[in-house]
Amino acid sequence: MAEIDALRGFALLGILLVNAAMMAGPYGLGSVHDPGASALDRTVEGLLQTFVVGKFYLMFSFLFGYSFTLQLAAADRAAGRPVPRLLRRSLGLLALGVLHAVLLYVGDILITYAVLGLVLVAARGCSPRAARRAAGLLYGCTSALMLLVGSVSLFLSDAESADLDAELAADFPDLVAGYRGDAAAVLRTNLDQLPDALLASLLMSGFVLAAFLVGLYCGKLRLLADAAVDRTRLRRVCLLGAAAGLPGGLFMALAASGPLGARWTALGQVVGMVTAPALTAAYVCGTLLLLRGPRGARLTALLAPAGRMALTNYLSQSLVMALVFTGYGLALYDRLPPAVVTAGACALYGVQLALSARLMTRFRYGPVEWLLRAVTVGHAPGRDRGGA
Repeated sequence: MAEIDALRGFALLGILLVNAAMMAGPYGLGSVHDPGASALDRTVEGLLQTFVVGKFYLMFSFLFGYSFTLQLAAADRAAGRPVPRLLRRSLGLLALGVLHAVLLYVGDILITYAVLGLVLVAARGCSPRAARRAAGLLYGCTSALMLLVGSVSLFLSDAESADLDAELAADFPDLVAGYRGDAAAVLRTNLDQLPDALLASLLMSGFVLAAFLVGLYCGKLRLLADAAVDRTRLRRVCLLGAAAGLPGGLFMALAASGPLGARWTALGQVVGMVTAPALTAAYVCGTLLLLRGPRGARLTALLAPAGRMALTNYLSQSLVMALVFTGYGLALYDRLPPAVVTAGACALYGVQLALSARLMTRFRYGPVEWLLRAVTVGHAPGRDRGGA
């Protein structure tokens, strides 16, 4: 389905922009205030927080849930026993995620997808209505809990919040030394950071699973497969999503990179996460409108090849950034300003679009997709476009 591939290709850009900022240095997108940040640095971080942070991993999660229904149908056609096949796929994703987190980037999402994907396997027979209601319940409970936790920070004074930032920043010299060291030092640093990264993934799992279930709901109704979906409805969701999501993203930017002060940072991040699904919905519907517009074929041809090999592109993004920022290569960790990092990420994305288009004219699968499919189906699939 070309539109799904194009949406996935678009989501790769947002994922890359966030991961590049996180891999480039310890202050990553304002989680701790950087005293040496320039006005340009804060502006770039603010734009990313407003429009990008928290939105595109949800788009990937939604598409993961939607694609699950396609995989389920394919498994039914192929063998009539979908569960073993889907479990092998989850195991393959888990193995890739562990290697990715340990070797390249601790902020891996594949481990979360592999584990939470088991919920989709268990819920494969649910009705669309049940999937939608479960998604709403999960989103509501997770949002309430996160807002409650984030609000606690408002009871701290600015001085107390600054002291907490200073305590967190006390570990940054060790991070810098580790990521600028040799390969063994990089591995040790990743392993040291992994427990905190897994805890962060656990905190976000409610939103991820809710997006899975929304995707499952839409996949069961084949909403994205219907090119005749009312454009008026798509426009309405796009406008309402932007109206609800942009203020939350702006508040997160003002709290993390703007003038609100350190004690607002935690609440700002939570508000940004809670309102992110609205902006994600706006991005999905807005992109569908463009794909179904007069220049849709050209945009699809640009984005869809990258989406067809999204897993390969996701992992190769981390590989390139590890070679740039860590001791695996140039060791530029904490040496490049956010504007340069963002420009470099956009350039890398452009290269990936071009390479993906070239590869997808010759092969049916990307390299990692081929490997994961081999694990899933239990035999080596054909690599050429005529392969099985």
